[in-house]
Amino acid sequence: MTGIEQRRILNTAIPGPRSAALQARKNAAVSAGVSTGLPVYVERAGGGILVDVDGNQLIDFGSGIAVTTVGNAAPRVVERVQAQAADFTHTCFMVTPYAEYVEVAEALAELTPGDHEKRSALFNSGAEAVENAVKIARSATGRQAVVAFDHAYHGRTNLTMSLTAKNMPYKHRFGPFAGEIYRVPMAYPYRWPTGPDNCAEEAFAQFAAQVHAQVGEENTAAVIIEPIQGEGGFVVPPDGFLTRVADWCRDNGVLLIADEIQTGFCRTGDWFACDHEGVVPDLITTAKGIAGGLPLAAVTGRAEIMDAVHPGGLGGTYGGNPVACAAALGAIETMKAEDLPGRARAVEALFVPRLREMAAKYVQIGDVRGRGAMLAIELVSDPVAKTPDPALTAAVNKACHAEGLVTLTAGTYGNVLRFLPPLSSPDHLLTEGLDILEGAFAASV
Repeated sequence: MTGIEQRRILNTAIPGPRSAALQARKNAAVSAGVSTGLPVYVERAGGGILVDVDGNQLIDFGSGIAVTTVGNAAPRVVERVQAQAADFTHTCFMVTPYAEYVEVAEALAELTPGDHEKRSALFNSGAEAVENAVKIARSATGRQAVVAFDHAYHGRTNLTMSLTAKNMPYKHRFGPFAGEIYRVPMAYPYRWPTGPDNCAEEAFAQFAAQVHAQVGEENTAAVIIEPIQGEGGFVVPPDGFLTRVADWCRDNGVLLIADEIQTGFCRTGDWFACDHEGVVPDLITTAKGIAGGLPLAAVTGRAEIMDAVHPGGLGGTYGGNPVACAAALGAIETMKAEDLPGRARAVEALFVPRLREMAAKYVQIGDVRGRGAMLAIELVSDPVAKTPDPALTAAVNKACHAEGLVTLTAGTYGNVLRFLPPLSSPDHLLTEGLDILEGAFAASV
């Protein structure tokens, strides 16, 4: 699988002296606006291990924010990238096209939800995919309004910041933002005022009523939703909510955009999170795990919607870069050959009992949630009032880092620890990482 021994090794403090020296250079050369959660400089990676410049080997529970699902330097990805880079690195698909772009679009048509005729357009980043999905929806419907949800995250461009719910750090002092964006409540079972059993029905009723009163169905081009919210805290809506929203969209001529940038490509135990309830979106945005670490994104949708845009209306100089497309084809081959949806379900089976045992021991763990290898715990200072505890979250995260476990935080309130291990991680590393997490709680509460 990789030449890197799948073992945690701590030769120095984390970060070590070489990483500290590089961080000093970073501070002198890189904008302070580009922050670093764990200033450990990586020189090699593979399986479930990151090797830093000081020779430390860290267990990876982040996958570069759900990007290296197939693992770093996955052999099929490397082989295809090397061959493509030797052939040519760029021509621009809009000038002189190439087969790799077409092959990725064909794979997306096969894998994404629904058996209808589909088209795709390729881009560079998740935010760019979302922005283009909104453009397509507006062009196809002749309408302007777009509805997004509380706790949503859709990107850092101006339009996608407008869709994103959280101010700091994503939106603070970056306005004015794009118009004709409307926000509605998210079905958030743990924090739903009348309890999780009522969440699906009541959240949908509020959604429908707000759109009717504040926007008007006839003015709404699209509803955009993450089937499981990412940066918002891995919020998993209750079964039935997404189906109700999809049905409402169909009944009102509104397009449903599923933002599967973090959830897509095997992360949640299915190829796409929409598959869990059999929801078929009109448009789906993908990125992150699509290309094994190279920058690539896509909008895939119903042929008549995607073809409604005038020729030349979609594109970009680097969109669907041939090397990134080659990486995507290698990543998809890996996902199929190694049954990575099944591997994600096995990760869930390993993680969830341990997380629930920890929740029974530590009242500060208010909720355990997620699907597949996209899992999280929400931390609170008062389990009755469910008061968010970002300070404890930061302390546990820091303690994990010190022991060589790369963890990430999330959530509108900064009180969620999220777990996104590469699906190439062996079980013994996952178990050791959970041991470190439990030790971090014991040291922090």
